Amino acid sequence: MIVTASERLRRRPKVNMAIFGPFGIGKTFQANTLDPEKTLFVDLEAGTLAIEGWAGDTLSIMDVAKQTGGHPWEVTRALSTMIGGPDPSDITNPRADGQGAYSKEAHAEYVAGFAKLGITPESFDKYDLIYVDSITQASRYALQWAQAQEDAWSDKKDAADMLGAYGLLGREAIQWLCYLQHCPKGVVVVGILNSVTNDFGKTIHTPQIEGAKTAAALPGIFDVVLTLDEFEFEGQEGKHRAFCCHQDNKWGYPAKDRSGTLDTLEKPHLGELIEKIRAGKRTDKAEF
Repeated sequence: MIVTASERLRRRPKVNMAIFGPFGIGKTFQANTLDPEKTLFVDLEAGTLAIEGWAGDTLSIMDVAKQTGGHPWEVTRALSTMIGGPDPSDITNPRADGQGAYSKEAHAEYVAGFAKLGITPESFDKYDLIYVDSITQASRYALQWAQAQEDAWSDKKDAADMLGAYGLLGREAIQWLCYLQHCPKGVVVVGILNSVTNDFGKTIHTPQIEGAKTAAALPGIFDVVLTLDEFEFEGQEGKHRAFCCHQDNKWGYPAKDRSGTLDTLEKPHLGELIEKIRAGKRTDKAEF
């Protein structure tokens, strides 16, 4: 189906975004700035204290896992397909029965299984944005799951093969992130930022995600990558929180703005930032 320019411009664009920041900087708290009627908070951290006053809906991956008896990573994948529907391209990660975890056949099984909990695909229709907290914990669940799979054991089945486990982890996590990228709803994933000073005195900032392959691939998957941290501003005392939004920043933070609408530093208010992106007023000086 061809989407005409006029149809595309009339649409309210969805935003795919990854946010990283150090412990305690307020990544989870940013959900308070989002429309509670249109946002679903997906909790993998078992920590919603920062949004106790927020009037939005939450979905605990661990609670669903306990009720269904599934591993939290399997539940994460299954609920993703409940939100976004089956993936017609899922042929790269077959299960023992030959079905991909995001396939049409697997989706039908998920629908039947979750119906017992009152969770249906229609349960997610009201939401425009899915807020996932956090990708750091999701990657830990994925690694735990991968270590128990056949790929994580030697041919003799008597010794763990961590190389195989991390290979499976990379495939699983990247497939999940790519699936979220194509989800019809906007998606925000948050994660912890690691900051390490090397022997030359340079501080390196990287996302805290299990598996180097996933951390390297993530910036290319999401349209917007932000780092939330404290910065010094001219004429103001002390440090103040802000989003770093441009890749060529002087601090070396992971950041990217494919929309071209954001300044290098933006106010720490995710709701306003998303609306700025949706307004579509580019501030960059891209040359073609």
